[in-house]
Amino acid sequence: MNKKMILSLVDRVIKVDRGGPESRVGMLLSAEDDHFTLLTEDDGIVFYNTQHIKSLTYNTKNQVDFGIEIPKDFDFIQANDFRGILEKLTLRWVKINRGGPETLEGVMDVVTDDFVTIVANEEIIRVSLFHIRNISYGVKLEKTKETENKKSDDKESKKKEDK
Repeated sequence: MNKKMILSLVDRVIKVDRGGPESRVGMLLSAEDDHFTLLTEDDGIVFYNTQHIKSLTYNTKNQVDFGIEIPKDFDFIQANDFRGILEKLTLRWVKINRGGPETLEGVMDVVTDDFVTIVANEEIIRVSLFHIRNISYGVKLEKTKETENKKSDDKESKKKEDK
């Protein structure tokens, strides 16, 4: 994925990958040479390493409903490269590789040229930089009330159908 193509999707709601545990839908906030930033409803801000992305989908006809209102003064971590993002996440609670069996949560301790160190429970875990597909930290925005009401209505309808 090249930066120019990804930049054309900034401020749009996209789907990262077609399916599977790493697939997410969200608003593309920024793009750099080796990573991009996605704001999702459930996970907050997620930084994706572009070398692991298989596809990006933007639906021009049926716009995906995105229920988060982004404030004008919204601020998030930015860096020129993925390693810079990792360094700025030092001493923060992070979640690495958000889906699947390789998910890891803990405090980012050290970032080197080859690996990051995560402290989780009583373990010190070193993860190769190459194998970090995505990473997020604790920033989340409130969903709009309209979206929350719609989701609760949908759940109620499904419960009635199941009976």
